[in-house]
Amino acid sequence: MLAGKGCESLVRGANATTFYGKFSTRTARQVAPIVPSSARLRINCHLNGVTLMLPATHLPKKPRGQWQNFGSPKVNRTCAYYKSEEFDIPVEAAVESLNPEDGSGEVALVEGNVDGAAPWWQQLPKRWVVVLLCFTAFLLCNMDRVNMSIAILPMSKEFGWNSATVGLIQSSFFWGYLMTQIVGGIWADKVGGKLVLGFGVVWWSIATILTPVAAKIGLPFLLMMRAFMGIGEGVAMPAMNNILSKWIPVSERSRALALVYSGMYMGSVTGLALSPVLINRFGWPSVFYSFGSLGTIWFALWLKKAYSSPEHDPELSPQEKKLIMSGSVSKEPVTVIPWKLILSKPPVWALIISHFCHNWGTFILLTWMPTYYNQVLKFNLTESGLLCVLPWLTMAVFANIGGWIADTLVSKGLSITTVRKIMQSIGFLGPAFFLTQLSNVKTPAMAVLCMACSQGSDAFSQSGLYSNHQDIGPRYAGVLLGLSNTAGVLAGVFGTAATGYILQRGSWDDVFKVAVVLYIIGTLVWNLFSTGERILD
Repeated sequence: MLAGKGCESLVRGANATTFYGKFSTRTARQVAPIVPSSARLRINCHLNGVTLMLPATHLPKKPRGQWQNFGSPKVNRTCAYYKSEEFDIPVEAAVESLNPEDGSGEVALVEGNVDGAAPWWQQLPKRWVVVLLCFTAFLLCNMDRVNMSIAILPMSKEFGWNSATVGLIQSSFFWGYLMTQIVGGIWADKVGGKLVLGFGVVWWSIATILTPVAAKIGLPFLLMMRAFMGIGEGVAMPAMNNILSKWIPVSERSRALALVYSGMYMGSVTGLALSPVLINRFGWPSVFYSFGSLGTIWFALWLKKAYSSPEHDPELSPQEKKLIMSGSVSKEPVTVIPWKLILSKPPVWALIISHFCHNWGTFILLTWMPTYYNQVLKFNLTESGLLCVLPWLTMAVFANIGGWIADTLVSKGLSITTVRKIMQSIGFLGPAFFLTQLSNVKTPAMAVLCMACSQGSDAFSQSGLYSNHQDIGPRYAGVLLGLSNTAGVLAGVFGTAATGYILQRGSWDDVFKVAVVLYIIGTLVWNLFSTGERILD
């Protein structure tokens, strides 16, 4: 801190405690009792640029003046404003040049690293700590989901499953996932997202660990366990949407959501890259045991660091709380869901229909891509897993690029409605174009490139329809996402099962044509009926 014509003094020691005070530079000794002997006093004169480093042991032992305490989320601070007797600091005469004309100045005493009061991760705004924890939860979510798309290859050989059975197993996840979309949204809006998301991660982690046991008992038990896993993962998106609607200001909304959803893509990258390695070394059950156990670590951090609302976080600084709460809607829990009002709004139906069209293509690629690489492009298990990483890695990168672009456009005055329509149009038409090219490519490398470009453009949807729930009804963000994602899950259920049926009677070209038609329908509906304005209070 600067005090007009005064000077700044800084002592840094061991435990990130900070003290501030106005002082006469010749009275710096008075702070000695609160400074460890290992600390040093740095005096910067803002008049002539002189900097001196003094051992704290040069300061006397008795302070004078009165001290007032106040708190901070990053450092503990104590303010002192006082006039004191004059003491001479036994160093070069240059010290005299530091005396301000009015005989007073300001001192900041910070115990900790000389270059900063706290490590960077402790200085991260609390709202972004919540975002990163949600990112990690979604990373685990897709790790636990996509491992089956790799493990299904050796499992089908071991248990003698045909394509129709594989499609049934892949779609069974969505049975449970479908059940908890709306329920999870209502639950999160009423009791808070922290409890609901924590429950979901623990539930799906247990189901993941028990999957190999269920498979060895019999197919019905495997189907049931995959449905149980879907129940846990089904509450994740509504709960996350509820939390971020309370923690993230609109100017950061696209970036925050893009980062969280890129956790899903990075989860796919991690799962698809590690699953073949684990299967080749330890057998297919190992991917379920290892991935599922990671949920316990996340849950411990979640309990310690996360809160459903900024109002509930005792460590949140007043400045950040003011930033989050300013201009926001009421943060009171929802008691009654106005279903009739919600379902009467055309933008809500635009969300529902567009989510269905979007997820049909996305879930097909998520669950069937390794099989496509293995059967059509003739890659082996390891190659299939590693090459499946590229499209998802592309999505992780472009989701965050899209989020940055969207927030920049909003900050420059472009309407939220226009921004959402632009981003979602890219998210629909990009995949549609690149999927039509797959039938024309002649080499596996070009096929992988088309897949990567399709998924990369798809990622712009995170700044389109996936950000729109908080735009049109932030108080009901969990319910709205649960409602639209129910349609998205139905697309996953029917699309994944239909793909197995189509492949028994047709070709992969037929699979991609259906996805392209739905992408085009989604584009038309979205641009005609969606809005970025709040329509639900």
